[in-house]
Amino acid sequence: MPNIPRDTGLDSTWAFLRDPYRFISTRCRSHQSPVFQTRLMLQKTLCLTGAEAARLICDPDRFVRQNAAPKRLQKTLFGQDGVQGLDGDAHRHRKALFMGVLTPANVQELAELSEVRWREYARTWRPGESIVLYEIAREILCRTVCDWAGAPIAERDVQQWTQDLAALYEHAGAIGLQHWQARKARRRLEQWAAELVESTRAAPPTPEQSPLERIAHYKDQHGQPLDLHTASVELLNLLRPTVAVSVFITFAALALHKHPFCLRNLQSGDERDIGCFVQEVRRFYPFFPAISARVKEDFLWEGFAFGRGTLVLLDLYGTNHDSQLWEEADRFKPERFRSNSPSPYCFIPQGPGDPHVNHRCPGEGVAVALMSVAVRFLARSLQYEVPEQDLSITWDRLPALPRSHFVMRNARITM
Repeated sequence: MPNIPRDTGLDSTWAFLRDPYRFISTRCRSHQSPVFQTRLMLQKTLCLTGAEAARLICDPDRFVRQNAAPKRLQKTLFGQDGVQGLDGDAHRHRKALFMGVLTPANVQELAELSEVRWREYARTWRPGESIVLYEIAREILCRTVCDWAGAPIAERDVQQWTQDLAALYEHAGAIGLQHWQARKARRRLEQWAAELVESTRAAPPTPEQSPLERIAHYKDQHGQPLDLHTASVELLNLLRPTVAVSVFITFAALALHKHPFCLRNLQSGDERDIGCFVQEVRRFYPFFPAISARVKEDFLWEGFAFGRGTLVLLDLYGTNHDSQLWEEADRFKPERFRSNSPSPYCFIPQGPGDPHVNHRCPGEGVAVALMSVAVRFLARSLQYEVPEQDLSITWDRLPALPRSHFVMRNARITM
């Protein structure tokens, strides 16, 4: 039985934080192995990369998600007692709630609302004004998803709720003051969401249930409603990931700027090109570096021994850039999606597997739809200049972004 290669040194936490997206794949190449052992926050951790590893981690007989995410992420990014930490029947039942809310028709309605918002905002931009795309996209998506969910925000609260929802993912992995600010933001948001759920439960149901109503009246596999705290967490698990799509939209604008041939193709009007471009942005650019699980029972994989209770991280970014899975993996090449439908274990920007069954993000369709609206708007309906700025990617932060957050100038609607 081969030994799992090990990182040298007592702990690799700082090395991971310095380069979270490339940490696993770089070391797997160095060890010439799809798995290696390290310590993160002084905890023994097995790191895996590649399609077979992605398939492996989806096996519910071998892995569980309960207590897999670090506590600091549970208290910021995910919330406690949410769907991400469930297993078995409880997970399948709770996941069905999200898949029932995020139907193609509902996602299309959300996308159409976002298009209206983009045009409303663009009409307010003045000649000579500089627009920071990431900040604008966050606010547009926050307004849009709250309206769509049945939880509209008062005008005076838009900036605060946008900043709070963004803090859940922007500062979840931070050390120090920013992390505590994210925890404070979650407490504010959960209180707001709990009040919404409570008032929704007290009101007569409407014929067309909003996402808020679906969550408020959901009953688990035992026929019990969610407690107010858990219901508030799950409402935020709809809102927060939608706002986070602003990261992908900012990278889409960066890709349009860096690859003018793509912009010309998108301006031609072929909808297939928009779909391919959006998927390549999701594959090529960093979004979330890894997902975590714990070994359920001892087992062997590729001859390596996995011990019960061990923390495991699956490399998302590295698998999306694996040269064994992707031709010219480090080249931005949207046409790769024209003829092939990639395996759900090779193309994993938001997790591997089947979103109905596994822990793959149920909001993947939302990301694609909202990105498509934004890309279509940027390519076909808006003229703008890209002034000189620092567009290098911040690889040492979560989420990674262009350092300038992509500044546009003299933006105006053309159609």
